[in-house]
Amino acid sequence: MPGPGPHMMYAMGSGLGLSSISNGRFSPHHTLTYTVNAFFGPDIGSFSEWLGSLFGGPADYVGSSLADLIHHPFYYILILGFPLSFLYSWISSYLIHTHLLDSVSRVPLTRMQCFLLISAGSFTHFFLDHLFEENGKTTMYTWILSTGWWESRAPVNPDSVVLVGLCCVCLIGGFVYLNRANATNSIKKKSYQSMLLILSIASLYCLWCAIQIYWMKPRRPAVGEEADLGVLVFLAIYFFLPYSLCIMSMNTRDLDTNQIPL
Repeated sequence: MPGPGPHMMYAMGSGLGLSSISNGRFSPHHTLTYTVNAFFGPDIGSFSEWLGSLFGGPADYVGSSLADLIHHPFYYILILGFPLSFLYSWISSYLIHTHLLDSVSRVPLTRMQCFLLISAGSFTHFFLDHLFEENGKTTMYTWILSTGWWESRAPVNPDSVVLVGLCCVCLIGGFVYLNRANATNSIKKKSYQSMLLILSIASLYCLWCAIQIYWMKPRRPAVGEEADLGVLVFLAIYFFLPYSLCIMSMNTRDLDTNQIPL
């Protein structure tokens, strides 16, 4: 499985990219919190398992049980997200007051910002874990491949061609229409509308794939041999969602440097 290096470098590199394009609204405090949780976060469970094995007996059982609970993209957030948000917010405040880590806003991260970054870090951690551990036979990766068609050469179904073509035309055409030159909406509103368009088309696309795979008897290839349903669901949860959470955690442009964190 990926070790400390890939987890930390991927998350820190992503944080630096967000910091660069956001003009500092995604501060070094954001990057540090995101990176720590993308690496050490869910692996706290593995650490507790190792610690319990040193003492043996009940400690070994408790450590192993905690590892199974915490090393999970959602359970880590539900169990440790709230208490850790207090800790990371306090650490951010300490780093600000002692001038150990710079921040453009000069304001420490709030607990809500920390919770968003903890959640983003957890999903980012499993983005790598699901792809690069257990010799490529993780439950998630196996499911992704199962949504494809590998029995023989996939037949080309006319209804699939029509629906996929229609989705692609609506996606490109809708994007061009929403972002046309004479539109009076702001860039922010255009981006929001474009995102709704993508989510709508993606939902319809995934629904079509799910019907072909799980509802039709016998099963039909949804889009040729491609595992589109698995790929879209995986990317939505483990790639786009963590970046969305990071963006939501950014400081606002008009942040008052005297603002008291929540």
